[in-house]
Formats: sequence, C-alpha cells, structure tokens
Amino acid sequence: MLARRRHDHILEVLRTGGPTEVSALSRELGVSGATVRRDLSFLESEGMLQRVHGGAAPLGTSEPPYEIVAVDHHDAKQQVGDLAAGLVRDGDVLLVDIGTTTSHLARALRGRDVTVITSSLPVYEELADDESVELILLGGVVRRNYRSLVGFLTEQAIRQVHADVLFLSTSGVRRDGSVLDTTTVEVPVKRAMLEVAERTVLLADADKFPGKGIARVCGPGDLAAVVTEPGADAATLDCLREHGVEIITSLEAPA
Repeated sequence: MLARRRHDHILEVLRTGGPTEVSALSRELGVSGATVRRDLSFLESEGMLQRVHGGAAPLGTSEPPYEIVAVDHHDAKQQVGDLAAGLVRDGDVLLVDIGTTTSHLARALRGRDVTVITSSLPVYEELADDESVELILLGGVVRRNYRSLVGFLTEQAIRQVHADVLFLSTSGVRRDGSVLDTTTVEVPVKRAMLEVAERTVLLADADKFPGKGIARVCGPGDLAAVVTEPGADAATLDCLREHGVEIITSLEAPA
C-alpha cells in the first residue's frame, strides 16, 4: 500500500474509532509496526494526529457547528464571496471548498453558466435548484457538525476531475503565508483539491490574517490569488505578494 493511502486510512481509523494501538494499525494495513510508527511520526509532524503511548489519537477539536460560524463576520464573508464570483468566467469548471464564505460565493454564482464541484452541503443546497449551473456533489462520509463530505471516497472522487479554479477556504493564514485549517480530517480533501486545479484562489475575511490552525494545508506558492476585504494584516499580505500572490479587495483594482 502506498504511503499516501496508508496515511489516509490511519486518519480515517482514528476519526471513526478514536485512539488506536500500533499493533492494530499494523494488522489493519498489512504492514510492519515500524512502518506504522514512521507513518504516525510523519502525520504528527504534519499536525494531523497526536502520538500516545503505544499508538495514536485524533486531535481534539472544539469546532462550533456550521450554523454558528455562518453568522460570524457575515457581511465580510458576503463581500468576499461576491468579489470571488466576479473572477469567474462563463464556462469555467470550479472546485469549491467547504466553508461559510464559499456558500456566499455559491449564492453569487446562481444563474451563471458554470460547473461547480463541491464537498460542501451548503454550497450544494445554494445551487441545487439552479438549472444554469452544472452541479457535482462529491461523495464521502458526512461531517454533520460542519455539513461537509470527507474521507478517502471524497479524495478519490476529486482525483477523477479537473478544475479551472479552486476556491479554497481557511481557518487562518500565518504571517509566513502558510494556509492553515483547524480540522485535520478536512486537510487531505483540501490537498487533493489543490492537486487537480489549474489555479487556486483563497477566500478569507480580514480576521484570518494572521490566523490560527493546527494543520498546514499549503504554502503561499500554491496560491494564485487571495480575495479578502480591506483591513487584513499588512505584514501577512506583503508576504503573500512577495510569493507572487495577487491580493484582491475590489474588482476595480487589485490591492
């Protein structure tokens, strides 16, 4: 089994079964205990699990439900979503990440001649009755708390498609330009999306510069543009610009 598949399987086992011993993972994967321990060390270094005596455990999270997050910074998220929609061309194939800001993007895309591929149930619901939009919902395990689809089925489905633009969400961007996420089970899905998109545009309100997260999704070099609102942390934006990332705060003139 390839390392990537083992890593995904380990995270799925921890997500569904909680703390697990090395010996159990070894039997599950059909590999040696030494291989499992190397995998666990790598995943721990990536911020995707925590090592415990004799095995590993999923990282804890206090993530609030989607409905609570959706009302936080509502106007700013709507502004960012509307700006992002202005970047879309008719005929584009769009990969739309989960998140409360991307649901505003979806609303702004109603009536457009585009294809939208998503793992977000709120994005799906925004566009489900719009016959102008070709809508593809990725399969997977339902995260009821945040209304998204995750797991190896989602990642495999993503690798069967190609997108002109990925609209990526984040829990925060570090001052070195690293894009973070607070939920480790979402990180493999986001990374799979990055692999199949020609261009990645990050959507984030000003409060996420700089921001927090427990796992690194990608670096500034993986981004083509960032859509945000005026007032985002200048030092973080300057770092992104140094890596060639376009900063968009209005459609009239990039910042």
